[in-house]
Amino acid sequence: MNVLDSFRLDNQVAVVTGGAGLYGRQIVQAMAEAGARTFMASRNLEALERQAQVFRQANLDVTALPLDQGDEESVKRLLVQVLDQAEGVDILVNNAVLRSMASWASPAADFARSMEVNATGVFMMTREFGNHMAERGRGSIINVGSIYGVVGPDSWLYEGIMDMGPPDYYFHKGGMIQLTRFAASKLGPQGVRVNAIAPGGFNPDLLGTEFEPRYNARTFLGRMANETDLKGLVVFLASDASAYITGASIPVDGGLTAK
Repeated sequence: MNVLDSFRLDNQVAVVTGGAGLYGRQIVQAMAEAGARTFMASRNLEALERQAQVFRQANLDVTALPLDQGDEESVKRLLVQVLDQAEGVDILVNNAVLRSMASWASPAADFARSMEVNATGVFMMTREFGNHMAERGRGSIINVGSIYGVVGPDSWLYEGIMDMGPPDYYFHKGGMIQLTRFAASKLGPQGVRVNAIAPGGFNPDLLGTEFEPRYNARTFLGRMANETDLKGLVVFLASDASAYITGASIPVDGGLTAK
């Protein structure tokens, strides 16, 4: 196989949770542009369908489906709905996230609700689709984490601009890395690869604010991320080009966590 052909996802089926948000849009677009028949799923089906229509207008094969990631039956139903339209699932991208906690001071119930979706929900998706892939003897699962699953927050970046964010986000993004390693070990003998990506600097709302030069100064590349910086990596991890990579967590942060 020509090395460039190994990056193609033709005749493959991808499922991406989320899809209408900042990360999801470019992940779905990347999967479909690489040739995969792509299903995007989340609770807000109306917003998802609007985005799917945009993709279809660009001649990309994208379908929107409903998913409540905090509900085990909804997770199982999503797999059934995809299999009603396709022979099998080759790629899963766990991208959906619930932001129920606002700050350190938020009620503990908000932390617990976050875990239902962002921890237990990711586990349920990984197990349900991972078992399906294992039965087929192949597959790739990509977990969308964060640099804040790898390092703690740098308070200087946020000082005088915004709060450094709620603690549940750091908790479940850190746990996602270990879940990735566990699932890679569990599913690897059945031909299923599991990897994570750890984005940082992907927030267009902070461009032009004091945050931007601060973040730039912390990176090797001297810039924040753009709306295409995830695309190449997710296609690589989904494709045969990364056939011998599993259990990895790869930062996409301009070098911030390498300093």
